[in-house]
Amino acid sequence: MQATAVVLAAGLGTRMKSALPKTLHRIAGRSMLRHLLGSCETAFDRIVVVLGPDMEPVAREAAPHATVVQAERRGTAHAALQAADLFGDGDVAILYADNPLIRPATLTRLLQQRRDGAADLALLAFRPADPARYGRVVTADGWVERIVEWADADAATRAIDLCNAGVLCAQAADMRRWLADVRDDNAKREFYLTDVVALARAEGGRVASVEAPADEVAGVNSRAELAAAEAVMQGWLREAAMDAGVTMVDPASVFLSMDTAFEPDVTIEPNVVFGPGVRVASGAQIRAFSHLEGAEVGPGCIVGPYARLRPGTVLQQDVHIGNFVELKAATMATGAKANHLTYIGDASVGAGTNIGAGTITCNYDGYAKHRTTIGARAFIGSDVALVAPVSVGDGAIVAAGSVITEDVSPDALALARGRQVQKPGRAAEFRATKKGK
Repeated sequence: MQATAVVLAAGLGTRMKSALPKTLHRIAGRSMLRHLLGSCETAFDRIVVVLGPDMEPVAREAAPHATVVQAERRGTAHAALQAADLFGDGDVAILYADNPLIRPATLTRLLQQRRDGAADLALLAFRPADPARYGRVVTADGWVERIVEWADADAATRAIDLCNAGVLCAQAADMRRWLADVRDDNAKREFYLTDVVALARAEGGRVASVEAPADEVAGVNSRAELAAAEAVMQGWLREAAMDAGVTMVDPASVFLSMDTAFEPDVTIEPNVVFGPGVRVASGAQIRAFSHLEGAEVGPGCIVGPYARLRPGTVLQQDVHIGNFVELKAATMATGAKANHLTYIGDASVGAGTNIGAGTITCNYDGYAKHRTTIGARAFIGSDVALVAPVSVGDGAIVAAGSVITEDVSPDALALARGRQVQKPGRAAEFRATKKGK
């Protein structure tokens, strides 16, 4: 029988103080919703996302999974009940989209506890460093007796450090029945998912708890909590990269995206940022204060310090990109170099070509982007402007200070600059004139 995950994503997230729906805020380059959906896709056969009204951006992020709308926000049990027709006939788990860091292994353990542990209901629990105002999970003989909210707890109950994470799992028919029986006889007149635990116990059902790491189940309801979740995820990503053979000189200063891909024997210096879509091959060095996004770095390349690789950049083998060099939609073939103060955009640079300091490809005319093609073993002098569309042939030399507007033939020397004129003695005359005035 299929296992179904129901992800509650109808909340407004007012504490985020943002026009962006809370679940679309990003951690390591991926939305909170996609983080949780990714874990659910590993553990469950089907996923249903519960949205609020007018949440089309969240619906698009949830695709291709099914969505239902909670037309009135009347609490978490009410939200889950909107998906009841899609529960199927297997196990169903109710999760929150603002708990983005739950890992697949934890969800698998939750399902196994429900199926193999003879539990009618299983829930996630955790032991935070500061239990604070979390609801406490009261157990007896290894089973959950009840959940007590902090406000209702006496001193002995508040001393319990096992806390409710809010995630529940039960057989679909049971979950439908319990959700339908939840009442709104509380101060807010809302239907709370936590009441399902009491309903299950009232029927004599056995409720089991599955303890999860505190970092995984921490909720994100504010910018500060978003930053804390980012820190947790970055720690996981750095650890995974180093376990895979990456050297990080100062791991805490390196920021990765979920899809950053490294081969073994990559070295990363301090203060490097990897945006989405970066792949780095074996033997490459990413030097300090560099920023990479949507780029492919080949074997043995050196990037930085202070380099920026923008989307569409491809560096083949043993390419050198130096300080204050920016590339966008550009390919650098094997052994090509651009070591200083250069912009290469919408360009192809051939193998073994050297790009001098201060060179720019003038790729944008105010309306459209144009391409520059530079052949193999060419030499581009310092302070050259290549006005695209333009090509430089294999083995050509472009003299320093040139503005190139026409194609350069292979093995040609191209000079395009004003002729130098010297006036002997005029500097001394100029200074004398100024002093006289």
